[in-house]
Amino acid sequence: MVSTALQDLFGGKAAEAVLLALFHHGEAYGRSIARDFAVSLDSVQRQLDRFERSGTLVCKRQGRTLVYTWNSKSRLASRLRDLTGVVYDGLDPQTKEQLFAERRQPRAKDKPVIRR
Repeated sequence: MVSTALQDLFGGKAAEAVLLALFHHGEAYGRSIARDFAVSLDSVQRQLDRFERSGTLVCKRQGRTLVYTWNSKSRLASRLRDLTGVVYDGLDPQTKEQLFAERRQPRAKDKPVIRR
């Protein structure tokens, strides 16, 4: 995985992975983030808990899985999402394809996975 300013700002790959995954997908759960970014599940779950305690993320239960999304009521969350967007837009297309190659929902046959 390519190191970005998010890793430097938040002190680890797990924080970077959580923020980029949430920006790209809109919602995510711990195991999918850990698998996509090759980061340990434990570190991803700790980071998700930290962001939830800070009020930037909220989670909902879907079966036995906790699915996290941006907290729409938090001004900090909207600013953090904007910052993550700046970093996301700065990634080259090959890196985006590598990080987000797995589709989460069905798509039209030729529709690209990456937002451009």
